[in-house]
Amino acid sequence: MTVSASTTAHEQARAKLTGVLLIAVSASAFGAMAIFARFAYAAGADVYGLLLVRFVLAAVALAWVMRTRGIGVPPWRRVLALAAMGGIGYVGQSFCFFSALNHAQASLVALLLYLYPLFVTILAAVFLKERLTTAAVIALILCSVGAGLTVGGGEGSPLGIALGLAAAVIYSVYIIVGARVTAGVNPIATTTVICTAAALVYGAVGLLRLGAGVPPQFPASAGGWLALAAIALLSTVLAILTFFAGLQRLGAAQASMLSTLEPVVTVLLAALLLGEHIGGTQAVGGGLILAGVLWLTRRSSAPTPARGDMQEN
Repeated sequence: MTVSASTTAHEQARAKLTGVLLIAVSASAFGAMAIFARFAYAAGADVYGLLLVRFVLAAVALAWVMRTRGIGVPPWRRVLALAAMGGIGYVGQSFCFFSALNHAQASLVALLLYLYPLFVTILAAVFLKERLTTAAVIALILCSVGAGLTVGGGEGSPLGIALGLAAAVIYSVYIIVGARVTAGVNPIATTTVICTAAALVYGAVGLLRLGAGVPPQFPASAGGWLALAAIALLSTVLAILTFFAGLQRLGAAQASMLSTLEPVVTVLLAALLLGEHIGGTQAVGGGLILAGVLWLTRRSSAPTPARGDMQEN
């Protein structure tokens, strides 16, 4: 082996390791979001105040990233389509997810949300006429059994479970629509427009609630505000940027599989920091969901997008 070939192999190995670490950071940051939300709620915030602060801070930070990197604004026709995605799909998904955290365990909500790759596959088969492969059928069985065990073994009201499932379904539709809308657009610019649209919607909702005498509630302590800042800057901006950086080094398939670390992080942090009990039934159910997702992304000829591909939660 020549020195040049050896150097190239070393650089490729280093780039792959860097990519793995970046995806791990992204998945961990996304996974911690539900925990930060619980701390913000405990400090007095409600879902409207939390999401308003999250999207405003994230939009400002991402706009700054666009400017420093010289990333241009997409064509206005694309901007309008992306704004619709953010103002409807992203707002609906985030509202269901963060509302579910008020009615169910953070670990349960996280595992239910991670059914979205399966829902994307089913929706693509129904509406886009994509072939439902053997891998998808096996994943469907694993995830269906896993979801039943997870719900049965977790602690949550019917409303919390319904909201968690709704978040996964809405996010799946969001991905199917976004696959066409975002084609050819810089992913950071895409996310910036989507977050800005969501911030405007939650700002308008906040004004309406203020006029009705029920304004958004914000944290009453510095710790609560730190939790909100962490949701916006760590679990949104940092998570997105590190995912795209890792994606460039690993490719979509490996990045998708590594992203299954996300609900694992949520479950572990919920047990350590929130004192949530993870029973044997829920652990088996969660394992089956993750196994189904891993099987789907490994065997499918077109791997399901991971969270950061379209920016979720």
